[in-house]
Amino acid sequence: MGTLSSLIFVTLSLTILLFISPASSTSRRALDKPVQKSGFRVTLRHRDYGKNLTKFELFERAIKRGKNRLHRLNTMSYSKAATTRTTSAAAKSKVHAGSGEYLMEIAIGTPAESYSAILDTGSDLIWTQCKPCEECFDQSTPIFDPSKSSSFSEISCSDKLCSALPTKTCSKSKDACIYLYTYGDQSSTEGALATETFTFGKVSVPKIGFGCGSDNEGSGFSQGAGLVGLGRGPLSLISQMDEPKFSYCLTSIDDESSTSTLFMGSEAKKSDAKMISTPLIKNPSYPSFYYLSLKGITVGDTKLSIDESVFSLNDADGSGGMIIDSGTTITYLEESAFDELKKEFVSQTKLPVDDSGSIGLDVCFKLPSNADSVEVPKLLFNFEGGSLDLPAENYMIADSSMGVVCLAMGSSQGMSIFGNVQQQNMMVLHDLNAQTVSFMPTQCDKL
Repeated sequence: MGTLSSLIFVTLSLTILLFISPASSTSRRALDKPVQKSGFRVTLRHRDYGKNLTKFELFERAIKRGKNRLHRLNTMSYSKAATTRTTSAAAKSKVHAGSGEYLMEIAIGTPAESYSAILDTGSDLIWTQCKPCEECFDQSTPIFDPSKSSSFSEISCSDKLCSALPTKTCSKSKDACIYLYTYGDQSSTEGALATETFTFGKVSVPKIGFGCGSDNEGSGFSQGAGLVGLGRGPLSLISQMDEPKFSYCLTSIDDESSTSTLFMGSEAKKSDAKMISTPLIKNPSYPSFYYLSLKGITVGDTKLSIDESVFSLNDADGSGGMIIDSGTTITYLEESAFDELKKEFVSQTKLPVDDSGSIGLDVCFKLPSNADSVEVPKLLFNFEGGSLDLPAENYMIADSSMGVVCLAMGSSQGMSIFGNVQQQNMMVLHDLNAQTVSFMPTQCDKL
């Protein structure tokens, strides 16, 4: 199993739950006048926050959602072919991943009305449901009424922000820009593109372009009142604010007493000596995603025999590569890389393999009876620029009632995804001037 330095201990609680203790230049705003630059912090809540679920139940739900999101991300590569076979606007619209795991607190309009919106680093458009609704899903807060806001203004079809939409039409009656976004789970939002004042914490930012959705179908967004895209495209919040930095710090998925935090602009944490930074890669086929420069993986003291090309982008069609994604729970590795990881992890872990599939994860082990800790191999992600030594709780999940401990990762075909469980209790800084993503271990509930 390797030397002691290659091992970490998974400490087990005596209750039903098992807790794992840790071991020893972006595109600019498309409108002619940029919005005011500001820095702020926003509270984030996990979508299952406050539901009084066990850690096992939280992971079971999140893994199911993660597999659906992985499927949507993978099917995006087929959307271009689909557009050539049909002429309908809905079918021609670009398919987006949609949904997410974290909600952010925002306020919209003048006077400001408070909402919870899905945070998504994998998409661009900012949107909320608007009156009058042709079709709207149920949400916990009143639907935004633009007629009651003095700062609401529709965007014309000749506006550059309208031109940035993947699918749009023009209202013949008043030259308004009409958007359509379709998501991989068949959810969609359609309405007028407009500008409005958005308030984040105590900071108000005017003239943010957003979708005022009057026709919103599907159940993929029912946990929030819309979505805030933080992708790399011109429609996203980070691009419209013309702020080159944002960061977030995610608490543990089962931490019912703490919330997570998003930092924008001047509030984003600056580099630290302990930070590991890796270059961002651009993918012209999917320009919104943040692609990482992963070179390899080490289990214990063994560097896996994975060719670097496995994590590289395919220049021909933009497939492959690894994105960092706040909206996917566990990390998914391209199938051949995951098979290597699984083989080595099983080899180094001195526990019987559990093949029951009871938790929905691919690599699980049976826990010894009455054990209060078990040894598992260390796990490092070797990025260009440095190796990220993951704490045990960022890749192992255990359940004493079922007698299993599992690796919180899975396999994919094509795209690999660095999920939010692997990012928990780290400051994750996106610097779009330097074109890097940086990681620094941080106690996120203390910020």
